[in-house]
Amino acid sequence: MGKPDQPTDTLTDRLFATERQPEDFRFDAAVARVFPDMIRRSVPGYTTIIPMIEVITEQYAQAGSNCYDLGCSLGASTLAMRHGIPFGDCTLVGIDNSAAMIERCEHYIALDDHSLSVSLRCENIQNTELSDASVTTLNFTLQFVPPEERSALLSRIAKATRPGGVLILSEKIRFESEDEQDTQTRLHHEFKRANGYSDLEISQKRSAIEQVLIPETLSAHTQRLKESGFDRVMVWYQCFNFVSMLAIKAD
Repeated sequence: MGKPDQPTDTLTDRLFATERQPEDFRFDAAVARVFPDMIRRSVPGYTTIIPMIEVITEQYAQAGSNCYDLGCSLGASTLAMRHGIPFGDCTLVGIDNSAAMIERCEHYIALDDHSLSVSLRCENIQNTELSDASVTTLNFTLQFVPPEERSALLSRIAKATRPGGVLILSEKIRFESEDEQDTQTRLHHEFKRANGYSDLEISQKRSAIEQVLIPETLSAHTQRLKESGFDRVMVWYQCFNFVSMLAIKAD
């Protein structure tokens, strides 16, 4: 498994370290600069999920197909897919609507020495063209799409997916049980404290993101994926309130 190099020119995430006026979270240039540090310290299991995307891609990529990373941000999933695709005639496309993310992603793609070409698009994933796909990744991206628009996006992905193709979907979830929700949220916050975030940072980040990142239950995700055109859905990874699922389209 060829592990892509991790970005080394990013800063420590201190965006919420001081008191600030409440505002919605945005994937702007300030976030792009600290994003690798932010996601590593905020999302439990992220450093496991990324290399496993390479493993899954290797198993499901089909010769002559398209592979997509929707909401590619700085390209961690894109690079994992690049190293997993075993066919030189595949087309790999990373798509993100943040120009700041795409600009930095181009830099990291250029530093990687894999021979498979990567096409990057600064577009809205809900409108971008999708076709003849064998592997598509939505790595902590769908949660930022308005809930009422998620079914349409997943239906477009399923329609564009070849028989035997897959969608890798990673999401923050909420739980049916209030007690479990409280426990998993507490454990997640302890994870962030263990990674150096202060109570102020945790509180302010939560306030900024709670109107932008809308989590759903695992059962809601599973039902929607099947209604959208995928035949089998399974959880292959979970840590606290973060999961990664594999949705498979039947041969």
